[in-house]
Amino acid sequence: MSNSKYFQTILNGTIHALKSILPMEIDVKTPSIISEPFQQQQMGVLIGLIGDLKGRVIIDSSPETFSGIGNTMFGMPLEGEMLESFTGEFGNMIAGNLCTTVGQESLEIDITPPTVMVGNTKLYGFEKAFILPVTIPSVGPLTVLLTIEEE
Repeated sequence: MSNSKYFQTILNGTIHALKSILPMEIDVKTPSIISEPFQQQQMGVLIGLIGDLKGRVIIDSSPETFSGIGNTMFGMPLEGEMLESFTGEFGNMIAGNLCTTVGQESLEIDITPPTVMVGNTKLYGFEKAFILPVTIPSVGPLTVLLTIEEE
């Protein structure tokens, strides 16, 4: 499978995962390609992809948006360590669902444990990546960054 096919499969799988995991309407914007560095503003989670391809899924947003997602999913607002833990688990849910979805397309990938990032961070280590902007009405914006390493 070519890298462009990988990108399309991962992109479609990510959109499917977001729509499957999030118990609310989401508005997925048109993806675009960016070059490094990626500037994370407030809070995010990074999960590595390994297997038939290597790459990363980074979900970036604000603590308020992650808390709003948690509130919708669990009926209570999250903050502090609970919010950071939830952010990591949210990343796991999205990436795990992504693995299952792309597995149906004969793309075998697994995920690494999540790394939660808090604060302003510049991410390097990729030549180009897809950036997928998502808006969750009444909750806030979310950005998903997808990188695939060239073999």
